[in-house]
Amino acid sequence: MFKRDRWIEILEALNANRFRTILTAFGVFWGIFILVLLLALTNGLRNGVQADFGDFATNSIFMWSQGTSMPYKGLPKGRRFNFKLSDVERLKQELPELKHVSPRNQLGGFRGSNNVVRKEKTGAFDIYGDYPEFIEQQPLDIMKGRFLNYGDINEKRKVAVIGRDVIRALYDTNEDAIGSYLKINGINFLVVGSFKPSNTTGDDEENANMIFIPFTTFSQAFNRADNVGWMAITAHDNVSITDVKPRIMTLMRELRRVHPDDARAIGHFDLAEAFGRINGLFTILTVVGYFVGALVLMSGAIGISNIMLIVVKERTKEIGVRRALGATPREVRSQILQESLVLTIISGMVGIAFAAGVIWVLNAILDQVGPVENFANPSVNIGVIIIALSILVISGLLAGLIPATRATQMKPVDALRID
Repeated sequence: MFKRDRWIEILEALNANRFRTILTAFGVFWGIFILVLLLALTNGLRNGVQADFGDFATNSIFMWSQGTSMPYKGLPKGRRFNFKLSDVERLKQELPELKHVSPRNQLGGFRGSNNVVRKEKTGAFDIYGDYPEFIEQQPLDIMKGRFLNYGDINEKRKVAVIGRDVIRALYDTNEDAIGSYLKINGINFLVVGSFKPSNTTGDDEENANMIFIPFTTFSQAFNRADNVGWMAITAHDNVSITDVKPRIMTLMRELRRVHPDDARAIGHFDLAEAFGRINGLFTILTVVGYFVGALVLMSGAIGISNIMLIVVKERTKEIGVRRALGATPREVRSQILQESLVLTIISGMVGIAFAAGVIWVLNAILDQVGPVENFANPSVNIGVIIIALSILVISGLLAGLIPATRATQMKPVDALRID
């Protein structure tokens, strides 16, 4: 219940020794400031690292063939082999948990230079033979035109979707790339779409130098037959690709006649596993942030408790008078706890406000200087603020508990005798 007289008394008590009150409040202010700022910086690191994954479906693995390390069924050790298109269909049939199995072939990069020509301009770019569903695994921002479709696949059309930096290298400013032709290793391709990477950090520049053409066209134009260079495999959202991975490997070893124990023959990168490790790391950092912030806040609460003990001692006669006039122990205890709580919450709220200001300044600086590697959008959500406020309330109650208990243990007669 709100009692005006009590709140006036609380404010007068806090205002009686302003310098002491400010120094006492600073401990709580600093503790909650450090807590919120540490959590915001941890989130900034998490956001930055996760941005490096882009929008690629994180429940995915990449798989490619390597040399065998064990002989098997008359086949020698060190044998090189390729995946086949038929392997893709078997994976889809045998493992219904898989959402996408995208065969891929690649040309360019370290394998060649100046592989794309347009008029008098040339450039070296990564050329990928893909299926239409790959854009669901690695979303791209289509700037103009379209991505590949199954009409391109079935009819083996010589069409290409080119990255933003390919346009910058091969086209004049404001020149429309859609409908023009490129020569990739001497073969003409019609540009039907252009894109930019959907992520703004990480390998943005590398991704913008890609050219996508239909997988079937790639195989025919560059004599790859039914060979598959590597695969991007994504599981359904309710299934962990890491759990399905052993069955994928077992089936692929069987199809390619690789020894069941040959772990080297098929290389893979588990994006879900890597993403999980990173999330686990930042979960630990968040716990550490709470722990460090709570320790600093606890030191502030101890300071408030010590000061409240001094206040209780200074007001011993006042408490004796209250008790003599009929104040119950509960009312005295409530008065001391409220003073402690008000001091804690006010100083804590100021700490939260200052932390919010620092976070705002950090984001403003990041907006000015642009993306920073492994760091983006430091922030805290409303849940963190609620937790911080809960810690404040608990700290305030604990800080006032001992002084309040001591105040109620005084006998009115003894308290009145003290000068």
